[in-house]
Amino acid sequence: MGLIMEALRLLTLGAGAFAIFHAVRQRTDAFTAVDKLSKPIWLGILIASLLVVLVLPTMFFWIIAVVAICVYLVDVRPRVDEVQRGPRW
Repeated sequence: MGLIMEALRLLTLGAGAFAIFHAVRQRTDAFTAVDKLSKPIWLGILIASLLVVLVLPTMFFWIIAVVAICVYLVDVRPRVDEVQRGPRW
């Protein structure tokens, strides 16, 4: 069980680091253009989530951190990329 939890922790750390890297590289106005929270708020949420996974051993807080990272990667990231990319044709 410990090996599975460590693998999930490493996966979460990688996803969180990728989400932070992506958020840092985006324009600030792209977040508000797609009616999402502002860039500084998302960066704060993602950094806090990454710190929770790094520091706290409690599973309850890990679940909250994983949900926050997944919301960014599944909902915010595609819409921010789309608004910056422009029309596809």
